[in-house]
Amino acid sequence: MSTSLEIGIVGLPNVGKSTLYNALTRNNALAANYPFATIEPNVGVVAIPDSRLQELAKIYETDNIIPATIKFIDIAGLVEGASRGDGMGNKFLSHIRECSVICQVVRAFSDDNVLHVNNNSDPKKDIDIINTELALSDLATIEKRILTVSKQAKTDPKVATILIEYNKALKHLEDNIPLFDTTDIDFELLKDLNLLTAKKIIYLFNVDEASLQDQPKQDKLKALVPNHSAVFINAQLEHELNSLSEDEAKELLASYGQLKSGLEQLITESYKTLGLQSYLTAGPKEVRAWTIEKGATAPQAAGVIHTDFEKGFIAAQIVDFKDLIESGSITSARNKGLVRTEGKTYVMQPDDVVEFRFNN
Repeated sequence: MSTSLEIGIVGLPNVGKSTLYNALTRNNALAANYPFATIEPNVGVVAIPDSRLQELAKIYETDNIIPATIKFIDIAGLVEGASRGDGMGNKFLSHIRECSVICQVVRAFSDDNVLHVNNNSDPKKDIDIINTELALSDLATIEKRILTVSKQAKTDPKVATILIEYNKALKHLEDNIPLFDTTDIDFELLKDLNLLTAKKIIYLFNVDEASLQDQPKQDKLKALVPNHSAVFINAQLEHELNSLSEDEAKELLASYGQLKSGLEQLITESYKTLGLQSYLTAGPKEVRAWTIEKGATAPQAAGVIHTDFEKGFIAAQIVDFKDLIESGSITSARNKGLVRTEGKTYVMQPDDVVEFRFNN
């Protein structure tokens, strides 16, 4: 399997989470104007837009196009005091502990017709509430683990080393500092805990239509989350795009000064935040995109298709996507000397079109 990209969507009630989820996944999750409309988590898998696949499909004369995918998990809105059981509590946070990245949806629009759980829209306060609840959830997880391993750490040096990192994390969380804002922790040693505030985070500001082109306002909002990725979209506009053709959607986005849909913006930021890229495989049977980490070697890239490919890796036949398209066929590209053989140390590039050779 290719590297999994899962995004957990969090936020206060009525910030546009479910409207956004519906727009991104083209699903019909309940998006109501009252708190806690989402009870069970909504899960949707979406194809990552990739125009290269259509171009390759023409060359190889195949209709079987398999894009890379992204999974969205939308959980019930959190409220201040969720860690104490207020609102729906924080029991749904377990559903996003396995996610690659957390997308925090922040309301940055005013609308008297849409209730705000705190009766007043304040992006900074809303961000602080969510981050505090995530930190308190992590605090409970860390405290439980420390109780479990403290005795073992007295006789096992390896566990003692890990316990040091647990206690560092505990101190930050007790000071209400999310772990993503720290630099002194070895997160590899905390990895198995799936701590929420140790994950990468993208702030998605749900703004009104006018603010999509209001750079000063966007800069002001971005300043609330320094050192983190920020995306600005209008959830209702994203919802409207789903009823339009591709050309109509592009025209509507352009009228708001937007080059990419919210889905494309969020995927771009997710790939950048997580250090991901994709490579391509192509043939008469199918053309396909695979997600890998930047810096992955050819054998590691082969391993996302099947572990046996990595174990038995011999070589990779690689051609650059643009060279292949310009050549018109793999045979023509090969005749021009554009197809090359790479070995085990080759570091994959984003536009690589690959055929792996391996021992069974």
